[in-house]
Amino acid sequence: MTRTSTARPSRRTGYAAVLAATLAVPSVAALPAAAVPSVDAPVLIDEVYGGGGNNGGAYDRDFVELYNPGDEPVSLDGWSVQYGSAGGTTWSSQTDLTGEIPAGGSFLVAQAPGNDDSQPDLPTPDVEGGIFMSGSGAEVALVRSTDRLDCTGSACAEVTDLVDLVGWGSANTFLGAGPAPGTSNAVSVARVEHKNTVDNAADFMTGEPTPQNSGTTPGTDPEPEPEPELVPIAEIQGTGDSSPLDGQDVTTRGVVTAAYPTGGFNGFMLQTAGTGGDPADDETPGASDAVFVYTWAGAQEVAVGDHVEVTGEATEYYGLTEVSAESWTVLDEPAEPVEPTVTGWPATEEEREALENMLLAPSGDFTVTDTYPTNRYGTVGLAAGDGPLVQPTTAGRPGSDAAAEQAADNAARAVQLDDGSSWDYSRDSRTDVPLPWLNGTDPVRVGASVTFTEPVVLDYRYSTWSFQPQQQLNGDDAAGVQPATFENTRESSPQDVGGDLQVATFNVLNYFTTTGDQLDGCSFYTDREGNPITVRSGCLARGAADAENLERQETKIVAAISGLGADVVALEEVENSAAFGKDRDQALSDLVDALNAADGAGTWAFAPSPAELPADEDVIRNAFIYRTAGAEPVGASRILTDAPEAFQNAREPLAQVFQPAGGKDKAPVDDVVVITNHFKSKGSLGPWPGDVDAGDGQGRNNESRVRQATALVDFADEVASDARTDRVLLVGDFNAYEQEDPIMVLADAGYTDLGPTTGKYTYNYDGQVGSLDHVLASEGALEDLAGADIWNINAYEPVANEYSRYNNNVTILYDESPFRSSDHDPLLVGLDLVPGAPAWAEDRVAEARGTHGG
Repeated sequence: MTRTSTARPSRRTGYAAVLAATLAVPSVAALPAAAVPSVDAPVLIDEVYGGGGNNGGAYDRDFVELYNPGDEPVSLDGWSVQYGSAGGTTWSSQTDLTGEIPAGGSFLVAQAPGNDDSQPDLPTPDVEGGIFMSGSGAEVALVRSTDRLDCTGSACAEVTDLVDLVGWGSANTFLGAGPAPGTSNAVSVARVEHKNTVDNAADFMTGEPTPQNSGTTPGTDPEPEPEPELVPIAEIQGTGDSSPLDGQDVTTRGVVTAAYPTGGFNGFMLQTAGTGGDPADDETPGASDAVFVYTWAGAQEVAVGDHVEVTGEATEYYGLTEVSAESWTVLDEPAEPVEPTVTGWPATEEEREALENMLLAPSGDFTVTDTYPTNRYGTVGLAAGDGPLVQPTTAGRPGSDAAAEQAADNAARAVQLDDGSSWDYSRDSRTDVPLPWLNGTDPVRVGASVTFTEPVVLDYRYSTWSFQPQQQLNGDDAAGVQPATFENTRESSPQDVGGDLQVATFNVLNYFTTTGDQLDGCSFYTDREGNPITVRSGCLARGAADAENLERQETKIVAAISGLGADVVALEEVENSAAFGKDRDQALSDLVDALNAADGAGTWAFAPSPAELPADEDVIRNAFIYRTAGAEPVGASRILTDAPEAFQNAREPLAQVFQPAGGKDKAPVDDVVVITNHFKSKGSLGPWPGDVDAGDGQGRNNESRVRQATALVDFADEVASDARTDRVLLVGDFNAYEQEDPIMVLADAGYTDLGPTTGKYTYNYDGQVGSLDHVLASEGALEDLAGADIWNINAYEPVANEYSRYNNNVTILYDESPFRSSDHDPLLVGLDLVPGAPAWAEDRVAEARGTHGG
């Protein structure tokens, strides 16, 4: 059997399934007392067009076309068509109706003309109106009254006199799951075969306007058109970045390789029969043999493997070549199957264009490089090759050839692994659909290798190349049809860094024990049920919304700190409790209490705040905690107080001298100065001229961070001199990547960055890895180094696992492990401070010293 469908049929064909209603009188249909929209609506809004008289419009006026699905005429006397803007809260205008709509017939309500009177006239309208309608999206209601509606949103569906309603584009009032698609000046939205499921998104689609009045004879078909000439898909695609047939009507044939009836793509992939397989056998080099066919209705009817003929306009939609289908036919005749093209990642834009929309079996290495958008859009960022993308200023100095080469490499290797949809899983009913890729059992982590288990389609959307599955990864079926698996790269503990004193730095992501519900004015980020999770704004607190969420956050932080195995942990982003009228160390004390509850009483202690403090401090602070069996502080902590200009927008460095526990009994034992830092971020703009983003990759506030680094060098010299030691570690969140100016200031002062010796990174931003967190060792400390490691428990993990995303989705991805306890990874070093301990290998010392040699 040959199955043919038309995307935008002429309404002359009549209604496919006439309603079997019992009518009260023979001449005019009897209507129910209440006309709330239903599948039995006596009259439908069948088509809406708002681009009339505009530039590129199809007709000189806007119109609303009504349709009578019954077998008796219906009187429209006393009814009205009402209009509201897409984002509005009122129904701003209306057209009152008179006359009757014939059985199985149409009724044309003309609206306001535009400025271009050169466009064709509408057929003679049945009613003249004057509403100026939007050409892209709005709301139109058919009301069995002339009283103006006063409803918005879902409440309109309950209005007694509302017969039908359609919202399209960005409308906030619509029937069903969502609005009909948006329009342009050249297209309208219309029902497919007068379909009415009381769901605008499902019932309507866009296409060429086809206005019809009550004089149109129902049940007659237009004269048949001659058979169109078939155009090969490769000719539609062409060899450039856009179709040479853009704007022309074409008819083509192919095999369906992927179909997306749900998820928002509203179409299917069509590839020339018999193509694919070995690229050496490609008969159309430089031109793709596949195209995306845009048709919601067609996507409902076709299946992967169908042989289909499509007629429609060849278009470029934001860089994606597609056919906007007017009709499609599933053919009886067999077609040679499509084989996935076996290929590595195409290195150039031209090579990717030559494979656009084609079915692929990716070969070679691919690595996860971005999991941040997975929680929201169901996409996983990949990098072709055996490693993730790298921040340019991690690879080379700002503005250098090395940085430029890294940026070019990032652009060439990046590709998204998508879920076959445009859904935002953080909005409305989408939160009830289990996320694709993430299940709480099988990690998806930056740096993990990817194994493709099923073919994918190379797609281009949102200015990004993507691998799409052959169907939407939707709900519980996602795991069964997803086309890739991921290596599990989690490490249960950091590497052994040796030494008799281990020092770590860890940004703990706004650890606040003063929760938002304890303060006035706080607004909150909420879960999918509206429960507050974290503080958003309006008050000084920055962390958990309440005790329940604090416990979730604290549980993960405690697991991470305990698992580090460090003797000394420098902390950043801890609450400065003095801002809330408490002892400055209260939150720090709370954290130590939680650690001791987990690891045993007396295991942990904190270094108390110094007596002398800056006059004006941030609500977050730096701090030290330590294991009492492994380390002991020497003297009091000390904070930088004499550089208020440099640190007016950052946290002042905090210094503490440490030695191994019982060091006094092991004399002569070496002391080490540890100074924890949290420089100005790359966010809100600082006060200095050089804080403006220079476009060299360092982002905002570079001058602020350089001033802070300069002041830190002087402070470190002073503290080390007073402590009579040449062993200094500068640690913390410097908000600067490895090759940026602030780190160079410290390198020029004789400090060596140890992070690069690990081959790992502490942060991931925009799908690129690099380290904002550092441990920089003085020459004296470098001689005592036993090892270094970065424990990748946070930056490489999906944000979906974080306490702040608890119950964002029906799948609860939070657990009590250390993974995604923060957004920064901890960095750990070991020091040999007891005489006679083995020195760090000379080649490792040389490697560290050469970090900034390029």
